[in-house]
Amino acid sequence: MRLRDIPITAWIGMAGIAIAFIFAIFAWLAPYGETQVVGDVWQLPDNQYIFGLDNLGRDIFSRLIYGARTTLTVASAATIISFSLGIILSFTAAVSRGVIDTVLSRFNDLMMSIPTLIFALVVLAVLPQNIVVLILVMAILDSTRVYRLGRAVALDVAVMEFVEAATLRGEGKLWIIFREILPNTLSPLLAEFGLRFAFSILFLSTLSFLGLGIQPPAADWGGMVKDNKDGIIFGISAALVPGTAIAVLAVCVNLVVDWLLKRTSSLKGGRGDA
Repeated sequence: MRLRDIPITAWIGMAGIAIAFIFAIFAWLAPYGETQVVGDVWQLPDNQYIFGLDNLGRDIFSRLIYGARTTLTVASAATIISFSLGIILSFTAAVSRGVIDTVLSRFNDLMMSIPTLIFALVVLAVLPQNIVVLILVMAILDSTRVYRLGRAVALDVAVMEFVEAATLRGEGKLWIIFREILPNTLSPLLAEFGLRFAFSILFLSTLSFLGLGIQPPAADWGGMVKDNKDGIIFGISAALVPGTAIAVLAVCVNLVVDWLLKRTSSLKGGRGDA
């Protein structure tokens, strides 16, 4: 793949994602502290505060940067865990077949039949509210979607000749999963990883907006929308800044995913062909 073959939309998406991660990594360079009160409530933007101040007089730009760190850290961790769990279980089911496949698939169907948001709200309302619990709940719920796709692509590859040849050679399940199936399903799985990451950002923002995500005074984009939503009535745009950040990042991720999906519209068999 040559760089000039990458469409401009994908470059825009990658640039937006890169900017968000740069803000997250260098959050300590924000002009003000995460919880520092620096002026009047809902002060309008000016030369000193480019996005204005929030409902408690904190700098929105600084909290947007700290919120990027929190939002991306939690969403990334949840996506990595959910993807690892979903892929391992789905590939195991596809290779094992029989009872293992049936039990795992039916349990996955059961989990997917429960509305994700309602299930998350119930669990988070009962369990201690901290970042670790939040990440695990998001990861477990999202792994059901990963399992469904992983099992589908693994079954397509598992019936190909090179996998059957490995089985006849006496290779173990781990060898078949990591050396035969995984390399030939990486492209669609990478695209799905991007979609799951975008979903995690939106899901976290939704939970924070409902009061069961990141807890104050820590900054995250969904919580910032919740804190400043009342200002919209008075024409204050404080809630629109983090809301726009969520939307722009989700669009950027989807631009990159759309490019990946176009590159992998068909799954071919054979080692290294995917």
